[in-house]
Amino acid sequence: MFTGIIEEIGKVTAIKKDSTSMELTLHCPKILTDARLGDSISVNGVCLTITNLQNEQMAVDVMPETVKATNIHQLKIGDPVNLERAMSANGRFGGHFVSGHVDGSGVIRSIRPVSNAVYIEIGISRELVENCIPRGSITIDGTSLTIFNVSDQSVTISLIPHTFTETILGMKKVGDQVNIETDLLGKYIQHHIKNKENQSNITLDFLKQHGF
Repeated sequence: MFTGIIEEIGKVTAIKKDSTSMELTLHCPKILTDARLGDSISVNGVCLTITNLQNEQMAVDVMPETVKATNIHQLKIGDPVNLERAMSANGRFGGHFVSGHVDGSGVIRSIRPVSNAVYIEIGISRELVENCIPRGSITIDGTSLTIFNVSDQSVTISLIPHTFTETILGMKKVGDQVNIETDLLGKYIQHHIKNKENQSNITLDFLKQHGF
């Protein structure tokens, strides 16, 4: 479990690929101060396992499904990545519940400075939009953010200066692909409601029509 508060921007130092999977080596001295083999690390929002530790670097394996479902396969040597250690039981909980299980990807449609903030519109599928609400939480490349606007096929988030400079989101360009994880609690509620609708005559439309 993670919080979406990025601890370090690491750098890709080596990549091994076969036809379906990958091994990444990352330089990340800060988060490795208390790391052990087998620990979970969020890399651009993807929960991966440390398989090797050496000289301020770690290696992680990326399974075929993760390669297909995330932007990890686009990484090149020298690229920066958002990193976060798994949440500790005695730590502050500053973001929201983040599993590190990416739901899908989005594409940046626009980047617009507004006063001291930067507004980023991200195109996503209708399926992902169903789990997004204004002022709700969303994870973009591992960063916990608040949704400011939702349309049929996009969400807009706002970066404060700290998030802009301390995560890789400040380096993104229009057209870049980003990893999306929608709110964990919202997904459970949505799933529960859909199951109830299949078992009962009481639906969301029925409740709305009767003032609920």
